[in-house]
This record gives sequence, structure tokens and C-alpha cells, in this order.
Amino acid sequence: MTPSPRPAVTGFDDPGPAATRRRVADLPDRVIEGDPQHETRIVHQSPDGRFLAGTWTSTPGRWRAFTGRDEVCVLTAGHVRLIAADGTAREFRAGDAFVIPDGFEGEWEVIETATKHFVIRDTAPEETP
Repeated sequence: MTPSPRPAVTGFDDPGPAATRRRVADLPDRVIEGDPQHETRIVHQSPDGRFLAGTWTSTPGRWRAFTGRDEVCVLTAGHVRLIAADGTAREFRAGDAFVIPDGFEGEWEVIETATKHFVIRDTAPEETP
């Protein structure tokens, strides 16, 4: 019996799978302003798919934030604003790190094309077949 390989430490800039691209406009219930284009490259995903890390880039635009996750972000380029449902806004620029907790309701606004490293823990209830 061959032992299974041990997990290796992965850097966000290590070569890995190709990036995926999508237009947020393909999710019309989310877009508020502009035509933001996203490029995401996953560098690690747990076997159950509920924990992942990667790098994401977005062009300017504004959309409703996704829920059902805790997310840690480190902005490596650009300028973004997160706007809570109560109107409170926080801006972040390259070099800033922040946490978006599960339950955050609001909007993302990319003011200047932005790139972030992210770690997400999916908190949405698991679907039953």
C-alpha cells in the first residue's frame, strides 16, 4: 500500500490551476453599478470544499456582497469600499487586511481595479441530496 502524499505548504503566488473568469453581470440580481469582471485562482481547497484560499482580481463596479462565509482579505493592489446595509462604509487600499464576517449584509465597490489574497470558510448549511 502506497502512503498518501502529505499536504504541502502553498504560496499564493505558486503556479497552480488556471484562473477562472466571470462577469458579475451574469448574476443580474447582484450588480448595482458597472460591469465588474472577476478573475479568481484557487490555490488551496479542503477536501470538503468548505475552506479555500486564492487570489482574486476585479475591475471597477458595485455589487451585493455574498453571504454564508467568513472571509479574510489582504488587498495587494487597488482600492475598494465595503458598504454595510446601514450605510456605514469602510475603504481599503493595497497593503490593508480585513475580515468580512458571516452575516455581513451590504455591498462591495471596487473603485480602482483591485487584487486580493483571500481565505474563505464556507458557513452556509450543507445541502442534502
